[in-house]
Amino acid sequence: MKKILCPACGGETKRNGKTSSGATRWRCKSCGASTTQRYDNSSKLLKLFADWLLAKKTQSEMGMSARTFRRQTARFWKLWPLAPVCDEVHHVVFVDGIWLGREAVALIACTQEHVIGWHLARSENSQAWAALMARVAAPDVVVSDGGQGFEKARRAVWGRTRVQRCTFHAFCQVKRQTTTRPKPEAGVELYGIAKDLLHVGSLNEAAEWLASFSSWCARWEGFLKEKTIVEGKAVFKHERLRRARRGLEKLARAGTLFTYLDEELTRNGTVPATNNAIEGGVNRQLRVVLNEHRGMRLDRRIKAVFWWCYMRTERPLPFAEILREMPADESIAGLYQAANNNRKDQVLSQWGSAVQWSDLHASCPYRIDYD
Repeated sequence: MKKILCPACGGETKRNGKTSSGATRWRCKSCGASTTQRYDNSSKLLKLFADWLLAKKTQSEMGMSARTFRRQTARFWKLWPLAPVCDEVHHVVFVDGIWLGREAVALIACTQEHVIGWHLARSENSQAWAALMARVAAPDVVVSDGGQGFEKARRAVWGRTRVQRCTFHAFCQVKRQTTTRPKPEAGVELYGIAKDLLHVGSLNEAAEWLASFSSWCARWEGFLKEKTIVEGKAVFKHERLRRARRGLEKLARAGTLFTYLDEELTRNGTVPATNNAIEGGVNRQLRVVLNEHRGMRLDRRIKAVFWWCYMRTERPLPFAEILREMPADESIAGLYQAANNNRKDQVLSQWGSAVQWSDLHASCPYRIDYD
């Protein structure tokens, strides 16, 4: 046991009974001063909190009553485990978003082994994706399901990074339009072509698939141009098939379907054709955590996702350092308040205290993401 020294003279102490609260009292052998020793167990309680949050245990299974557990760990809900800056260049990075509410989505970037970044936003838009990418070094290849705004952000932030569109999501995009049991012969053939996309394993097979799809487009061109009258307006008769065709045509022109077969890229390691690493390895486990703690309000669901992602980074800090380094609700609120005050001062200096020009005019769409 660690020696208890006198705070007055630094001499050795000995046990001298207990206080009314049950704490051990220590008396100095030299000067006779009495003291008690307090231990800071905050890091142990934080570890206990994280173990409960990321596991399938109930609060009463954490070595104390549920009420005691909530009382001792309530302060840790204020912590925000933020993503560290990733300056290591990875060969392949997977990106995807998981929705936590109607206006809250967590954008996540990971490798096969670790989570390397995450960002909270109101929707999947280019500004939100750019905020995520800005904290992660540009990889050689990024595997994506083609979320809204992703390509625009990639061109701006990861300009040299190649894109591999998840082939399973491309197939699902077609299946959503044709269903699994299409009735028209054109739909049956297109569904089969989209399904063959999942089994392309070489450049020759990729060329054959492209030729097969091009042949289908030419063969059914007239059929897809057929129109009918609906409410007095001429509309295309097979709009769902046309949407499925447009989706595959766009991917084929962009050249993102078969990036995983590029010989130059595969020299540094294999490139997956799907983003199963993040769909099954990250999003699935996050949904399990949220389901185990269903009923939490939105801000706690967000923090649960942040905690899970942080503990899956390559080098998470010890819990004692997390308490010292990670910001809490109060510090983040102070930063926002300071930012708002600075912005207000700038506006007042230019326009005075009357109606602000920005209240009535906007040169670009308002930002709708968390930063």
